[in-house]
Amino acid sequence: MITYTVAQVESLTGISAHSLRVWERRYNFIKPHRTETNIRYYSDEQLKKLINVGILLKHNYKISKVAAMDDNKIHDLISSILLGQQENYQDDIKSLTVSMIDLDEAGFNKLFNTHINKNGLVNTFIQLIYPFLQHVGVLWGINKTMPAQEHFITNLIRQKLISATENLPLANSNAPSLLLYLFEGEDHEIGLLLANYIAKEMGWKTYYLGSNVPHENIEIISKQTSPDLLFTMFVSPRKSKFAQAIDDFLMNINTKMLYSGNGDVIKKSQHQDKTHFLQSPESFRQFLSEYKK
Repeated sequence: MITYTVAQVESLTGISAHSLRVWERRYNFIKPHRTETNIRYYSDEQLKKLINVGILLKHNYKISKVAAMDDNKIHDLISSILLGQQENYQDDIKSLTVSMIDLDEAGFNKLFNTHINKNGLVNTFIQLIYPFLQHVGVLWGINKTMPAQEHFITNLIRQKLISATENLPLANSNAPSLLLYLFEGEDHEIGLLLANYIAKEMGWKTYYLGSNVPHENIEIISKQTSPDLLFTMFVSPRKSKFAQAIDDFLMNINTKMLYSGNGDVIKKSQHQDKTHFLQSPESFRQFLSEYKK
């Protein structure tokens, strides 16, 4: 059983530790487990329930009423709130967290598709998916999701992006081209997949290499395809020798490299004139648009 401390539950639900203790004493509601040394902790099931309780409290339900509800009643109310509300990304982020913990593909699809229909794919990622991934980073950072849960949710997100990209038309033969890749040691592919979708949607021809690509392979493909631009992202922490490898890579290419994420490794390069930092998906879209002009 995966367990969560009071501080972790407080961070993930927005419910204060003081409130948790009062509810436990006053309503006999969600009693935490205790270690042999009397330290309080919560289970997966308790965390999921408290996430939903936090949403209900934000929508003016009283804890005295919620404490008397069974799990089915709470679930029905949450479903009604999420379907009927205007944009409330914090509630939806917490619901996606529950879907991840539960390995609930249907729940994920229902919420994701609702946002797609309202806002489109790119805005859904900017407004919902990226903040969600940052939120569950609290879990990943304290090693509280099993690898299976992390892979489950990220692969669902990857599938959505790949499917949407496949439905886009092919670029014209005279369209500008973009080579997209992640260097060795970079596994976080969702941002790169989103960049590929944006570029294709704008009519660019893309060469998508994916994650963990050796430097020398990128150089070979770059010479073979002669793209107008390169694009990559830096997420993982890096040792100093990686900065030297990037510097050597930049020395050997003649094409401007766009990049996003952690730019510290680029700051140490002697070839920064060959690079351009992009803050967000919107700045990426704007750069491609201006380049085409």
